[in-house]
Amino acid sequence: MRTKVTLVLVFLNVALFFFIFKFERGWRTDAVALEARRRVLGAETADIQGLRITGPGLAPIALQRAGDSWSLTEPIEWPANPHAVNRIINELQFLEHETSFSVADLEKNKQSLADYGLAEPRLTLAFTTGSNEAPVTLEIGDETKVGNRLYILSPDRQRVHVVNLSLARSLNLPVEDLRADNVFSIPVFEARSLALQNPANLRVRIRRDGNRWAFEAPIIARASKTAVELTINALNSLRVQKFIPAGSTPENPAVYTGLRITLEGNNRRETLILGAEIGATAIATDAGAAPAQRADVEFNATLEGKATAFTVSVPAALVDALRNAQEILRETRILDFDAGNVTAVTLAAPNQPDLTLQQLETGAQGAGTWQVVRRSGQQSPQLLPAAAESVRQLIDTLRRLSAEKFVSDAPSDADLEAWGFNRPEREITLTFAAGGTTSTATLQIGLPTTRDGHAYARLGSARFVYQIDEALVARTAPDPLAYRQRLLRELPDTARFTALKITDLADNSVILDHPLDTPTAAEQTVLASLRRLEAKRLVRDGFPPTFFAGGIDRRWRWRIDATVMLPGGSGEQTETQSLMLTERVGGDLQYAGSPELGVVFTVNQDFLDALWQLTYGSKDPGADVATDPAAESTASAAPAPTPTAQP
Repeated sequence: MRTKVTLVLVFLNVALFFFIFKFERGWRTDAVALEARRRVLGAETADIQGLRITGPGLAPIALQRAGDSWSLTEPIEWPANPHAVNRIINELQFLEHETSFSVADLEKNKQSLADYGLAEPRLTLAFTTGSNEAPVTLEIGDETKVGNRLYILSPDRQRVHVVNLSLARSLNLPVEDLRADNVFSIPVFEARSLALQNPANLRVRIRRDGNRWAFEAPIIARASKTAVELTINALNSLRVQKFIPAGSTPENPAVYTGLRITLEGNNRRETLILGAEIGATAIATDAGAAPAQRADVEFNATLEGKATAFTVSVPAALVDALRNAQEILRETRILDFDAGNVTAVTLAAPNQPDLTLQQLETGAQGAGTWQVVRRSGQQSPQLLPAAAESVRQLIDTLRRLSAEKFVSDAPSDADLEAWGFNRPEREITLTFAAGGTTSTATLQIGLPTTRDGHAYARLGSARFVYQIDEALVARTAPDPLAYRQRLLRELPDTARFTALKITDLADNSVILDHPLDTPTAAEQTVLASLRRLEAKRLVRDGFPPTFFAGGIDRRWRWRIDATVMLPGGSGEQTETQSLMLTERVGGDLQYAGSPELGVVFTVNQDFLDALWQLTYGSKDPGADVATDPAAESTASAAPAPTPTAQP
């Protein structure tokens, strides 16, 4: 039984394979043949290089291909609209007939080509291919009575095909639709260089270098990526206003510009030649008007290699950029670097010790650990922890430093001396590490003999001199306090305060001295500030008995002694930490000093307010000095009276 079933299944499989091979394959072959028979044209349409459209009463239209682009050669020489040309080529490549009949059969039916409009065709389309053979010609006749179809005569003139009316529509486009509307066709992402040349033969050339742009002539300098690409986009936005008939005289021939603008792309280049400016109304009459309010400038123009003349309207801002490209398109940022590659910054000023900010840990900028290295004479360098945020702000300021004006590309020695470079007010050296190599860049800042609110800058590797804001001099002072870390001391979580003592140094009286079994809210705030001692602002190095600040000499008024229990290897250790404070100077200012840390600084607002409660709270007539915890909490939350500034 099973053998019979197996034999039946084998027979059915053989029959199925025979059916697929014999009939299904034949059906598919017939379908392909039918499709091929429906196609009016063959493989010659795959490599069309030229098109020519003629007809009774129609000016011939000729299109020629060069590389990947198409151009009109008749009735004008001009780049073609690629979309219109591709539409024609697609129509030819996929042209299919609904039906067809032989020309030889027309006589049998007592008809002729004239009955279909093919004796004198409405349109004749001839196209050439890359094989340099004779042109292939299609003659287009009348439309059918119904069905929106069209009669065409095959290239061998043996058959009449009935095709879709879309072919005639693609060929009947006016010249205005077949020509490109824009002057340039190289988009900014393809552009490789921008070249300018004026009648005096001054040449400006800007070339793309990876993701950046750089001047190659007349100087070697960095170009502004944003400004250059905006200029190229503006050039691509230029449109033809009108075409000038051949042989006519240009308007305003005396106002000649002669500016050549060349864009180079991938294996192609386009050059626009601006000629005479046209019309007084087209030119801005107010030279001092803002660029956005100035009128466009209309020019006579031509494209290099094409005889067709035309007019083009150019925005005033673009005219300025083209005429003053050396300055407008130049990169205004003086330093070009990646902030993450900076490993050290050295600040030098006349008659002051050099200051170096040095990164200890590599990584993303701001994530590393920095230290201040201060050198003074023959002494050993002084190392202090630096505030990463302050260093980051300095590096960001240098990275964003921009020129207000390009002063000189080739200054004389006398110019350099007049601008203060014989003894620079600042000399900033940046050290970079990238890809296993180390490099440096030095920026010099000079102040002129006559102060005018401006400073001058140049890089040590170039003679270019830039005008910058004088405020940079103050922002780059080699002051270690500006970059020193404001967190002066931090005790471990296991540290425990056991006693707090406050002494009035005016008469050496003790105003607070007791164990910290149940500290008040103000005492807790003071202890928290002592546990994590952080300066609001660093004032000076060292710990003097008096110091000058705010126009007067300051004396220490209070001393805070806090007893701390620290865990150690042989048990707990006890030490006393002391902090000196001046009288409160204002609502948010009080100076503090540490003999141990050797620094004078201002305290934060919460520390300042809590200390006021402890030193003057008993003298406040609005405060309740009772021991009731609720009353004490209310008193500590009340605003403190504003103190009087004292020396």
